[in-house]
Amino acid sequence: MLHSRWFKTAGAAAALTLATATAAYASPAHSPAPDHTAAAVTLRYDDSRAAGWEAAIAAGVANWNASVSNIRLVEAAPGTRAEIQIIATSGWPQATLGPVRPGGQVRVELGSQAVAEGHDKTRIAAHELGHSLGLPDTKPGPCSQLMSGSTGGTTCKNATPNATERARVQSLYANGLASLIPTDGRVLVDAP
Repeated sequence: MLHSRWFKTAGAAAALTLATATAAYASPAHSPAPDHTAAAVTLRYDDSRAAGWEAAIAAGVANWNASVSNIRLVEAAPGTRAEIQIIATSGWPQATLGPVRPGGQVRVELGSQAVAEGHDKTRIAAHELGHSLGLPDTKPGPCSQLMSGSTGGTTCKNATPNATERARVQSLYANGLASLIPTDGRVLVDAP
């Protein structure tokens, strides 16, 4: 009888130990609430093949960096891969429609034909970067819309995204990389 009582007690203790151990592994440990403030997505650009556009690119990048907090555009170190390849061409400006992801790649062509017709270089650079960040053209449109491109007119010098354009990029890069979709490869040519 003593042995049966011992086996019952030992069996109950083993069952309790097993249940406690299983519950410890099944229940996640208490962790702090997730941080919903995602870090900015860093996108590198390479303008080494955009001779003559350096100042316009730097100003366009500065305008985007000052306008949105979900992305940070930085110049790629020489010899490193950049998500945004910027080159100077003799045609009309054009760019691959993003939003570009880190590790992905889009191309921006800063065409001198638009400059020859009187369009502002900084506006062109900021506009084409906007395409890389996922913004389509809003043509025709007023000068106050960066993405109206050439329809803003040759007197238009606005190179800063408006509130709607800023909100769209913020939305596209919300929650860091979680919300990003791959680019579809469409190239948008900004001829009038």
